[in-house]
Amino acid sequence: MKKECVAMLLAGGQGSRLYALTQNVAKPAVPFGGKYRIIDFPLSNCVNSGIDTVGVLTQYQPLELNVYLGNGEPWDLDRANGGLHSLAPYSTSGGDGSWYAGTANAIYQNIGFIDQYDPEYVIVLSGDNISKMDYTEMLAVHKANNAAATISVLTVTMEEAKRFGIMNVNDDDTIYEFEEKPAHPKSNLASMGVYCFTWSKLRQYLIEDEADPDSSNDFGKNIIPNMLNAGEKMMVYRFNGYWKDVGTINSLWDANMDILDPNGDLNVYDKEWPLFARNPIRPPHLVLPHATLKHSFISAGCTIDGDVENSIISDSVQVGNGAVIRYSMIMPGAVIKPGAVVEYAIIAEDAVIGAGAHVGSDQVYDDPNKKVAVVGKGVNIAPGAEIEAGAMLYPETKKGGDK
Repeated sequence: MKKECVAMLLAGGQGSRLYALTQNVAKPAVPFGGKYRIIDFPLSNCVNSGIDTVGVLTQYQPLELNVYLGNGEPWDLDRANGGLHSLAPYSTSGGDGSWYAGTANAIYQNIGFIDQYDPEYVIVLSGDNISKMDYTEMLAVHKANNAAATISVLTVTMEEAKRFGIMNVNDDDTIYEFEEKPAHPKSNLASMGVYCFTWSKLRQYLIEDEADPDSSNDFGKNIIPNMLNAGEKMMVYRFNGYWKDVGTINSLWDANMDILDPNGDLNVYDKEWPLFARNPIRPPHLVLPHATLKHSFISAGCTIDGDVENSIISDSVQVGNGAVIRYSMIMPGAVIKPGAVVEYAIIAEDAVIGAGAHVGSDQVYDDPNKKVAVVGKGVNIAPGAEIEAGAMLYPETKKGGDK
């Protein structure tokens, strides 16, 4: 069962900055790009990189995510030796055990899972970003330098650097300092939260970190600084492809719009790097005679009888006669009634926009301060209602029904 490299995918985050979209679902399971979920991107990267053993660490609202993952078959990860494994927190027979206390603690609790494959290397990934990344390139840098850890970085502007964990490096790309969201950054090499470790080294630091009662059990706050302080050889891997943290409403909207750019780096038609997903069985979409489509994705099972422009339409969406959708993302099963207008908005699964209602407003596409309206899962917007730009409408809660 020995594997050279095992991937551990952190997919238990709540994604609280996505507000209504993650009220009842884990962030990695949020629909994306018409026919995908966010988690499809790191899973597809693993498969395309030749990594066939992936542990998915779940915690917050895992039901929909676990159902979606199934046995891993859509990603060619339904294997007898390795494959995809969903790893939730658990208690031992002695009763000791808890929720994952942090990113490092999550990996620590699954040391036994990793040990059974006796890997040389472990790649730690985040399940909440959109990227096209060949992990073998990062692994090659790690091997060539005989490093204890290699951290993927992006070059950002110095102003943006204040929002990231920043790696300060020597001329040979060895890391000499890590700064978390520095007010006055020394470099613009921002951590992507994608790590490659020599497993024997990481295992040691995880055990030591768990024994520290004052630790936050976090990679950025504890493991990386501890390894640096101990003099371990740590490298950066400079990534130049597409990567976007979709942790906010605007960044999620932006990433969806990036798919529509025929000259962009997020090319879902790339035959050399296919994007795998679990797709529902639906009939082809139907575009009725009076509908107009412009620069949009239309998924299977949709019926379009209105005007759709620069938008992502997921499976089984119904767009009524005379409805208008512009610069928006419509998630599976949503219904846009006749005469409704949806602009610069994200409409979640099974939401209903009543006849003649208006959600969002016309804005400037590349305005960084644009206000994207969000209608949560299953929310019903009354006919003729006016929902302003940037509004956030939550689904009903389990206990009450308040929105």
